Amino acid sequence: MNIAEDIRTVFEKDPAARGMAEVLFCYPGLHAVWLYRPAHWLWEKGLYFPARLISHVARFLTGIEIHPGAKIGRRFFIDHGMGVVVGETAEIGDDVLLYQGVVLGGTSLEHKKRHPTLGNGVVVGSGAIILGSIKIGDRSRIGAGSVVLQEVPPDNTVFGVPAHGARGGAAARAQLDHNKLPDYCSEEMRRVQAEIDALKKELVKK
Repeated sequence: MNIAEDIRTVFEKDPAARGMAEVLFCYPGLHAVWLYRPAHWLWEKGLYFPARLISHVARFLTGIEIHPGAKIGRRFFIDHGMGVVVGETAEIGDDVLLYQGVVLGGTSLEHKKRHPTLGNGVVVGSGAIILGSIKIGDRSRIGAGSVVLQEVPPDNTVFGVPAHGARGGAAARAQLDHNKLPDYCSEEMRRVQAEIDALKKELVKK
């Protein structure tokens, strides 16, 4: 457990962090990660009940549920955190950022890999749900409120229900800026309306 690295990560990823005491005592995402680590160690040793007990206490204290069986890399940060759920077979790479309400959920009752794998540098927006044993590629971005059911290639941004609009390039590598995401639903409605207007004009001519 590298506590200093975890604290640096908070300052790097949350501009609202103003001091060491605030970070140590007022960041439930940080507390959830710190409690996950001993729980995961116990889980790996086959001590499932104490591992789940620590996880249960962490959920009570932070509002964040991380299954002790999940595998999580370095510099993982959960901002705000309330309602975040990370399933048993989820795998999370280094430098991943999750916002409140994110769910890494399963789609099977079988005892196998059934939760998502997030690559390095992934950012998942508030309320997004990623379901099933799918891979979210390195440095990809998931828009707030999205439901992701299919794999996302590296360096892409997806959004919507179900998630769509994958794109690559520098825009995807930047921090998730929701006000700059294209609205494909509105664009499609405008296209349909333009076609209707054109048809009306043709009918008037006839």
